[in-house]
Amino acid sequence: MKNIKLIRATADDAETVWNMQKAAFSEMLEKYKDYETSPANEPLDKTVKRLTSPSTYLYFIIVNGEKVGAIRVIDKRRADENKRISPLFILPGFRNNGYAQAAIKAVEEIHGADGWELDTILQEAGNCRLYEKMGYRKTEKTKFINDKMTLIFYEK
Repeated sequence: MKNIKLIRATADDAETVWNMQKAAFSEMLEKYKDYETSPANEPLDKTVKRLTSPSTYLYFIIVNGEKVGAIRVIDKRRADENKRISPLFILPGFRNNGYAQAAIKAVEEIHGADGWELDTILQEAGNCRLYEKMGYRKTEKTKFINDKMTLIFYEK
């Protein structure tokens, strides 16, 4: 497994997170035209709101001292409610190096190995493979976004 470090972001990091997610998701925004749901199209205040939510744990993924991505965990610390990954992203120049897998393992060590959910784009086979490799199972739930894109939901 790749040697990464997770550093928890604070509200002071909102602009950095916002700029990173725009860079990470802009290609998919162009591809899928999902202007209502894409993190690349969110206003800065939505990032600030997430970072100040008591159930949000957003971690920078650090490799050799450099921020290569981020993973957000929504964890209400309730036994009757799943934890959620939303979003997980790696910046374009750092993809396909195992950093996303390492980040998932790291947050599972922090927040517990089971009771998770997430969604991803059905048309992105690489994303689906990643989550399935990490032990996530498709549910029956999908959400049609537009004629180019459908979200598929996973649980672990």
